[in-house]
Amino acid sequence: MKIVQQNNHIIVEGVKDFKLQQTFECGQCFRWEAEEDGSYTGIAYERVINIKQDNEKIIFQNISYEEFNTIWRKYFDLDRDYNAIKNKLSQDEVLSRAINYGSGIRLLQQDVWECLLSFIISSNNMIPRIKSIIASLSEQYGKKISYKGKEYHTFPKPEDLYNKAIEDLAFCRSGYRCKYILDAARQVTEGAVKINELKQMDTNEARKELMKIKGVGPKVADCVLLFSLNKYDVFPTDVWIKRIVENLYLGDEVKIKDIHAFASKQYGELAGFAQQYLFYYAREQKIQG
Repeated sequence: MKIVQQNNHIIVEGVKDFKLQQTFECGQCFRWEAEEDGSYTGIAYERVINIKQDNEKIIFQNISYEEFNTIWRKYFDLDRDYNAIKNKLSQDEVLSRAINYGSGIRLLQQDVWECLLSFIISSNNMIPRIKSIIASLSEQYGKKISYKGKEYHTFPKPEDLYNKAIEDLAFCRSGYRCKYILDAARQVTEGAVKINELKQMDTNEARKELMKIKGVGPKVADCVLLFSLNKYDVFPTDVWIKRIVENLYLGDEVKIKDIHAFASKQYGELAGFAQQYLFYYAREQKIQG
């Protein structure tokens, strides 16, 4: 990987196994938007950047060399050998097809608080609506950032939502999820849920810690573990992924615990990567079971 700085641009050459559209639109994140030129603009870690791809060359705009190395290199998981992961998982014939279809997916390493709240909001929700709720919350309680003449807003911190009432969140139209948002903000702010210690916990311990929050079940917790905490042995399973596994592997009416046991045996420490390849492939191919 070759890294070159040009003014406030960083150009990274030799990046393999990475496609922006697949990475940003596979359901793991909600604050990246496609531009007319094929680039994406997103807000993460209180910064706005634009990222454009030209084969194995990635152009990052509005960042410094230091920010690239301290934030974005890790965020985009650029130092991981995804080819080795894909080669190992491709021994599974079904998964091999999914990998070929979504070969450019990379698992982002997101801010744990933002990831937590985003997946609480995602419960029984559609992606456009999830994005709308997150944008409304950020506009109301985040900080304003200007970039190329357009206003963006950072994701609100737990303390920004602490002591808010249900009616204070009515504007975002998140319905019953509002009480879960507020409970998460309260427990994190007060230290009842120690999100800054989750990465040091083992997977089961971290899952239990997250599930102290109202509205956080195993699926939401596993999404947080996978997309922000490097717990790649999880296999987030909702009704959608359950149908996918039943259709492609196990047959009808399989219990979620059996799906987890299957994923653990079949994919081991790479279960989270497998889940994303399967999810993206099945959603794009409209495989529903």
